[in-house]
Amino acid sequence: MPKKTTDEPEGPKPITLHTCALTGAQAVKLRALLAERGWKFEERPYTIYFAQKDRLTVAVYEKGPKCVVQGRGTQEFVQFTLEPEILGEAKLGYEEVHNPEMFTPHFGVDESGKGDFFGPLVIAGAYTDETNTRTLMEAGVTDSKRIGSDVRIRELGKKIRETDGVFVTSITLGPEKYNELYKKFGNLNKLLGWGHAKVIQNLLDLRPDCPRALSDKFASASLIKRAFSEKAKHIQLDARTKAESDVAVAAASIIARERFINWMRDTSREMGVDLPRGSSDPRVKIVGRELVAKLGPDVLRRVGKVHFKTAHEIAPDHYAHVAKPFFRRPKKAE
Repeated sequence: MPKKTTDEPEGPKPITLHTCALTGAQAVKLRALLAERGWKFEERPYTIYFAQKDRLTVAVYEKGPKCVVQGRGTQEFVQFTLEPEILGEAKLGYEEVHNPEMFTPHFGVDESGKGDFFGPLVIAGAYTDETNTRTLMEAGVTDSKRIGSDVRIRELGKKIRETDGVFVTSITLGPEKYNELYKKFGNLNKLLGWGHAKVIQNLLDLRPDCPRALSDKFASASLIKRAFSEKAKHIQLDARTKAESDVAVAAASIIARERFINWMRDTSREMGVDLPRGSSDPRVKIVGRELVAKLGPDVLRRVGKVHFKTAHEIAPDHYAHVAKPFFRRPKKAE
């Protein structure tokens, strides 16, 4: 048998991780199918069920529900079982048919920390094109909100930065700077528009020939465009809901999340307390009150976003109650 020459191109590596949304009925149907085919079930936190067979696992999480397939044989399972028998559609391997623009040169922009009382707001951007989009997909790059492990976020962040042809940048607005800018803009959407524009302009310094940028539709794209400098006026800006399905935006979301969790880790060590994530977790107020008792109410400006009603609930005599929600989605066009 002739040996394979070193310059012979290798085929794409099979994927070993796949995530998709399910309906309640699809989750029930998938469980029945797995049981019928001899999969072994075990209890796992936050899952409706977790099943394993050979070196392949299927976890269906309560939130969503969301299905995560992982291990050797993922691609075959998705293409020949999950999609035809449960989802009723073929997408894996047809991304260039369903979403051809994802494989063209463009920037993706996303943020992390927007809904967390403690911690910064991080806005990140990534440049991808046809040559590296598939590489990132095969590595498992997906919306950071679908990744529950900090270890995995850091692994993927490293992979994104090391992938040839991918360019990334980010800005981290620590709480003190964030609170200053929020007071200046008076509106989170305007602050996000300014931040997204700044990241896009920073990416243009790295890839000035890029023709397009994609952002999640947190507000009107005009908020971003108005913040553009002259050097960015030529770029086509697209904003749509669920933009994280685009690999460039997903990569940006991972880079932003990595910066956020690293800030939280480092500041927790500095403060000698574990800063909780989110804003509704009861521990957020408990830790906030501990910090105020120890360091005074001004400490919240150093570690948290004080326009959240949480700040008022922690230190009501120092922070006014905010009647309006901190974030509102734009109204749909009539």
